[in-house]
Amino acid sequence: MDVDIGNALSSVASPGLSRDALEALDEQVAVAHERIEMGRANDEHGYAALNLPNTTDPETIRSAVDPVVDADTLITIGIGGSALGAATITDALADAGDGTETLYLDNVDPAWVNQRLEGLDLERTAINVVSRSGTTAETLANFLVVRDAFDAAGVDWTDRTVVTTGDSGPLIELAARHDLPAVTVPDGVPGRFSALSAVGMVAAAVCGNDLEALLAGARAEADTLTGSLFSCPAYAYGATTYALDARGVSMNAMMPYAESLETYAEWFAQLWAESLGKDDLGQTPVRALGVTDQHSQLQLYRAGPRDKLVTFVTPRNRPNRPIPDTDVEALSYLGNATLGGLLEAEFEATEASLAAAGRPNVRVELDRVDAYEIGGLLYGMEAACVLAGELYGVNAFNQPAVEWAKKATRGLLGGGDFEEAEAVAEKETLRIER
Repeated sequence: MDVDIGNALSSVASPGLSRDALEALDEQVAVAHERIEMGRANDEHGYAALNLPNTTDPETIRSAVDPVVDADTLITIGIGGSALGAATITDALADAGDGTETLYLDNVDPAWVNQRLEGLDLERTAINVVSRSGTTAETLANFLVVRDAFDAAGVDWTDRTVVTTGDSGPLIELAARHDLPAVTVPDGVPGRFSALSAVGMVAAAVCGNDLEALLAGARAEADTLTGSLFSCPAYAYGATTYALDARGVSMNAMMPYAESLETYAEWFAQLWAESLGKDDLGQTPVRALGVTDQHSQLQLYRAGPRDKLVTFVTPRNRPNRPIPDTDVEALSYLGNATLGGLLEAEFEATEASLAAAGRPNVRVELDRVDAYEIGGLLYGMEAACVLAGELYGVNAFNQPAVEWAKKATRGLLGGGDFEEAEAVAEKETLRIER
């Protein structure tokens, strides 16, 4: 990925960064880079994620999914990082795959789950259940529901299931008991940083996507981690977002200009929120989509509070389609255009409109939306996030606030005695009833 931070400079935007501020910031980046490299060298928890392009084995993944590659539909059962990385890859590369439909059960709303399962040909459906611990409540609940649906249809779920989990726990024991193919969640890699491991790539393998290209693109991005924001796109992005946040830009709207990257914006939101939202610090990520949200959110970004950064992600090359001629005079200019040209014009106009209003924005460019570029984008944003964590002085790899809610949920369901569950009964109320 390439990054253009020109519209985040103080000569364009307010708040913005001066050239002198960038030079001073680069000294902090160099120190943070040393810590990151030490973490990578020692395969420390979290930092190990930045080694995945060299440690993930595509052949192991392909071997595990071989019994289900004939599936017309793949149901991936996971939540958060156990689903969003895989969904980002398969949604972005849907046109390059083998036509396998993908379904991600990452919520436990019963009406929604029922709707997703209705009408599936389960004999032509495969299951990938993903949980490092093998005890994630939402994931295991949905897995039990899906198993029950297979049993009710007279389909042997054990012939159609791949397990992605840790070295110990209920899921790996289940896999051993039923002789299910299983792949391991890598040690030291939090779920939101695991897209370039089996967690994110099992679904890609079932869909026929190019795993080697994904990892090659990530390796190319890793090669740019040189210790200076002026020579490393990932560090340029991470450092710029951090510095803008320090100047009051507390929100980051991720706005890809490619429909296939909409799920990527969801993945980014988890990465940014869960990694950096600690100690009263961190930007709030917002999901947007060009051009759709020019008509629903741009008004706020251009004329609302000056607390937002807009991050554009756009491919330089994309498929195209001509716009047919029309005899409506007011629309005649469209007859010589293409949908791709219109999309590009919309992007450039939106970018320029924010700059004209003095609102900071950053452009992230891909050559095209393909496996190589997606691998680089995922790796680059992970590296940017790790760098930002170093600059903030927070642990980007834990999620204590999430763990609190997990304990409360288990307690409410009778899964143990947790003081967090007691807090639910202490909720203060001020009820206004109809």
